[in-house]
Amino acid sequence: MRKSLPFALMVALLLPGFATPAAAADSDKPAASAQAAGKDGFQLPPFPADAHVTQTATVDGRTLKYTVTVGSLPVRDEKGRTTGEVVFTAYTMAGNDRPVTFALNGGPGASSVYLNLGAIGPKKVDFGVEGDSPSERPTLHDNPGTWLGFTDLVFIDPIGTGYSRALVDDKEATKQFYGTDVDIKYLSRIMYDWLVKNGRMDARKYYVGESYGGFRGPRITEYMQTQLGVAMSGVTLISPYLDPGAWSDDTVSPLPWMTTLPSIAAAHLEREGKLSAETMAPVIAYTRGEYATTLMKGRSDPAATEAMIRKVTDLTGLDPLFVRRSGGRLETQAYLREVYRAEGKLGSRYDSNVTAWDPFPYAPRQQTGDPILNGIIAPTTTAMVHFVTQTVGWKVDGRYNALSYEVNRLWHEDDDAQEGSVKELRQAVANDPGLRVLIAHGWDDLSCPFMVSVLAVDQMPAMGDASRVQVKEYPGGHMFYARPDSQAALTADVKQLYGAK
Repeated sequence: MRKSLPFALMVALLLPGFATPAAAADSDKPAASAQAAGKDGFQLPPFPADAHVTQTATVDGRTLKYTVTVGSLPVRDEKGRTTGEVVFTAYTMAGNDRPVTFALNGGPGASSVYLNLGAIGPKKVDFGVEGDSPSERPTLHDNPGTWLGFTDLVFIDPIGTGYSRALVDDKEATKQFYGTDVDIKYLSRIMYDWLVKNGRMDARKYYVGESYGGFRGPRITEYMQTQLGVAMSGVTLISPYLDPGAWSDDTVSPLPWMTTLPSIAAAHLEREGKLSAETMAPVIAYTRGEYATTLMKGRSDPAATEAMIRKVTDLTGLDPLFVRRSGGRLETQAYLREVYRAEGKLGSRYDSNVTAWDPFPYAPRQQTGDPILNGIIAPTTTAMVHFVTQTVGWKVDGRYNALSYEVNRLWHEDDDAQEGSVKELRQAVANDPGLRVLIAHGWDDLSCPFMVSVLAVDQMPAMGDASRVQVKEYPGGHMFYARPDSQAALTADVKQLYGAK
């Protein structure tokens, strides 16, 4: 999720009975630093010892027997004082030479629950598709798209998300955790520490990040290569927030409009049952060709502008008057209200074909939150709290933050944040001729449009083998893995990245 968007907070509810009771926690000792004072000066209860439980999942006729571990790792400042505690959920299987994949979501302010219980973990709770009801009982079931069959998985919740916490006040936490560069450094160190603690430093290592986790991915990879001495074999970026600069200067540059038009056209094609790579190819060609040049011509070529407005109307199915008054430049939130206005609904910027009722249809601007974000907080929070505290038995005294307004409010960007992570992506690929990168997008995503990554990767030098960095698109939106067919296609592509059968 992009930083500029609001987050919703959630109430952690416990629903009994949808998972096997947990085994008792083992004898691992909680860090003594957990006794440190909290940000308001009072003593926080210590985190429990790491807890473990054995589970199974059946995927494609194969039974996966694995161990779940929920625990914490300390974050220390330059004087060795523990200033924060990061909670992780790890899924490991017996076997020689198994890779380890670290997973991070975005925000900033999102926990890793979306990748864990939505995309690649061994258990899944349904969310993020049209017609979902947040009040329905969230039942965990075996995930047919899990990556556990070919890699161990470690899901990391950054400070302020999930159960992870700062042990310093907000001012110091902002300085140590809630900024572009410090975020990369402490999270990289957490991955390093997990590898050392678990004796996995010699394993093949991979990274997967979604949204702002995709922004983190190249920076973490390059930082670990050059500073911590840990090299990733592969990186998967899911709906990445890769190049924020692509949205800048929308009064002159055609780039902001080039990035969103193909996703809006894809949503229209999907509503007509015509979405495919073949039908999208001419849309992409038009966007990076005639559409871009017409926008740059501006008022100097009225005939070209008229032709462009007709073409955009045809590609999107929108009201011709709306397209004309927009000058063929379709602002995302205006589009999401316009496309469903006659039905009294709003589309989601995370998948514009997922809708909700507009409670303020006559207001000049959208007055409510995003349909998908508003709908995913309850099922993911409820499922994760029950899984951690009841199934695994990590008996924590605290609230689970699936999405945190507070982290997002405190976040500060360093000077290079608007440069995105394309520079670090190039450097990481140049540093290691064995590194392979898969950038995966949903066609309908208007939060982090696929066209941004297409344009960025097409400008990269081949560096020996251009196929080492690939962009793939799938039906769906930001969380396209919520759709079974798209999740299956992603898993097949990731298996190729890992060299798995």
